[in-house]
Amino acid sequence: MAEATKPSVVSSDRVNEGSAPARRMGLRYGFNEINGWWHLSEGPHGAEIRRRLQLMDTQLVRIFVFDPQVPDPFADWRSFSVYVQGVLDAGALPMITFARFGPPFDGAHQIHSFVARCREIVWGAIEQWGGERVKDWFWCIWNEPNNPIIGGGLTYEQYLRIYVEVATCIHAQLAPHLGGQKAHIGGPAIDGNHRAYWMDWIARLVEDVDDHLLGFVSWHRYGDWRPAVTSRSLGLEMWGAPDAPLGPTLEALLMAQLPEFEARARGVARLLKGRDILNICGELNTISHHENYYTLGLNQNIFGAAFYISALINLIRGGADAEMRWTATAHGDDAYGLLSMRGEPTPAALAKQIFAQHVRFGDLVRCPPAPRDHPEIDAIMAESADGRLSAVFVNTSRGPVVLDVAEWGGALASCNEILHLDAGTGGRVLRAPFDGTVRLDGYGLAIVSNRAAATTID
Repeated sequence: MAEATKPSVVSSDRVNEGSAPARRMGLRYGFNEINGWWHLSEGPHGAEIRRRLQLMDTQLVRIFVFDPQVPDPFADWRSFSVYVQGVLDAGALPMITFARFGPPFDGAHQIHSFVARCREIVWGAIEQWGGERVKDWFWCIWNEPNNPIIGGGLTYEQYLRIYVEVATCIHAQLAPHLGGQKAHIGGPAIDGNHRAYWMDWIARLVEDVDDHLLGFVSWHRYGDWRPAVTSRSLGLEMWGAPDAPLGPTLEALLMAQLPEFEARARGVARLLKGRDILNICGELNTISHHENYYTLGLNQNIFGAAFYISALINLIRGGADAEMRWTATAHGDDAYGLLSMRGEPTPAALAKQIFAQHVRFGDLVRCPPAPRDHPEIDAIMAESADGRLSAVFVNTSRGPVVLDVAEWGGALASCNEILHLDAGTGGRVLRAPFDGTVRLDGYGLAIVSNRAAATTID
């Protein structure tokens, strides 16, 4: 992956029509890969999974260390290295995440032991893959330190001490290979859904950590954490929170959260202004739960497809540098994986697959505002250096929508084909001639392009 460059406002006759300014697309696509790591790396359908990830222009994959769902590199380096190699074979860079250790979190012995284990893993990676490759990898310190269940519920002061000691150790290992390049070390992979004051951690980390030890900050955002069914039916403790409204009301509520992705990305970008630090949405999805009876398919179905693509458009608007969906590959019948263990795509995977082929890093993009009579529509126009021109329209409502794209400027008149995936296409991407009108049957997306015929849609 090339060194980060922030999007800049530029001009173009074809995409700069209307009031929205054009800029270079700076969002890199990525995934978390945890329960399905074996299927990606050495399972019988690994090649198909890796092909799908490449079609989705996957540039970053988050790999967990010291987590029970993944190989222990000290007990089974072979499996861990196969896990990493699977990511590399998919054309992506690993984000090695040193997840956590047990309390006390301010104990000198515990911290020293954790740092030593992190050092061994960085050393092992350099020994196996070479410093010239490993210097470009990403290294994330901890996972959701502000979440007592996931990350232990650390104080910021406890986390800062751990961060600085681990980051210093990682940097010392990478330094001989960097050649003036900044190391991609970061955190705190902060829980932005369940905990108040999550942005405090990023603001303080940016202030307290030397520039050479902080290459990115990471934050997590889901539409909701509450079940899509009544908590009583699942026997859940809601910890004082009300049940989510159900059915169409829940769907409308989830879609109403989408502008938060832009707002949060933009807010974090302000904290990073003037610093060479990447702004990464390190986890996102519709509902943060791994069971289908809890989510009713809203992470993966056509609703999830519209939610995810709209979230990507909002992250691009907000200036995020990377997004990492939770997760890439399912293990069993889980409610997160975009792909099955056999590499079969969900509707959300197909949506990402066609979107990523038409809105790519470095493209000139414009995100026009929704028409006044269609606030449910999110849209983006993208133009590549070799002349590809594409416009993506997302319907975040249950009802059908018909759009006259002349409102988005005359450039699209050169396009002769449209792709669409919506509630009426049976989970498939369909091609049709483009007549100047976009019709979406409920949740879904349509892509108008002068290169639609070159799109891989299977």
